[in-house]
Amino acid sequence: MPSSSLQRKNGQPARLRRSQLAVPGSNDAMMAKAAASNADGVFCDLEDAVSPNEKAKARLAVCEALNGLDWGRKVKSVRVNDVGTQWCFDDIITIVEKAGENLDTIILPKPICASDVQFADTLLSQLEQKLGLKHKIGLEVIIEEVQAMQNIAEIAMSCDRLEALILGMGDYAASQGMRIKNIGEAEGYPGDIFHYPRYQIIIAARSAGLDAVDGPVADFKNMAAFVNGCHEASALGMVGKWAIHPSQIQPALDAFSPSAEDVEFARAVIGAYQDALNKGLGSVSHEGVMVDAASVRLFQNTIDRANQMGM
Repeated sequence: MPSSSLQRKNGQPARLRRSQLAVPGSNDAMMAKAAASNADGVFCDLEDAVSPNEKAKARLAVCEALNGLDWGRKVKSVRVNDVGTQWCFDDIITIVEKAGENLDTIILPKPICASDVQFADTLLSQLEQKLGLKHKIGLEVIIEEVQAMQNIAEIAMSCDRLEALILGMGDYAASQGMRIKNIGEAEGYPGDIFHYPRYQIIIAARSAGLDAVDGPVADFKNMAAFVNGCHEASALGMVGKWAIHPSQIQPALDAFSPSAEDVEFARAVIGAYQDALNKGLGSVSHEGVMVDAASVRLFQNTIDRANQMGM
């Protein structure tokens, strides 16, 4: 069955995406290991991790993994090939027809404009109707081209199936002509070289009621770079980060989870503010912090994340 989730106000599922683990769809052993991990979600990759002559075989392997492995409560996703390739159509049809009941989302790479996303949305709608699926399969899209960044607002609003926008750091860096050696890292630049694309994706995602997810750090041995990226993305408003190695899962879970102390304080602050409102006051001081309607919105974000995690 698809993983359980809360519901957003607009009806879209609200899933935990603190750590999304990438795994090649052509590797049975790695998919089994990923299913047993503690990541919030796993996506079986049919795109970059699979060579052209292995695409068809990998589709069947992914279907077997989705249907046969115990995934627990993980978000189960498949990254298909982009709509400009010869494989996208067959990727979606095969995966949904053979494993749709055990699939939560399709991850669509390299959309350039809203119509690219709408193509996948229409195809999924036809398959759901044909197969009589009991749940709606979500869409996540990866922003990887400068043209997509220019069209980010229309992409975010392209269809009500869409759940998340993801920053595809490697392809995006190449598209923009960035001079970096490793995906997710940068040297010689005074600041966060990915600040602008992160910021634009977050604004578009929040405006549309979607999750914003950060891309990977390719050098999985450089844990400092990964952890730093997690905290930068979290500070801006992203909800999680891709992991390309199991060693990156727990650091991402830690970085995108509020601490028990922060949750307790946030609930106390909102409780104090509600008491003030009941007394006809518009603001109140709580443990040296001035609390008003604006600050309550900030603390409410912490509580919403905690509630989603069951804290």
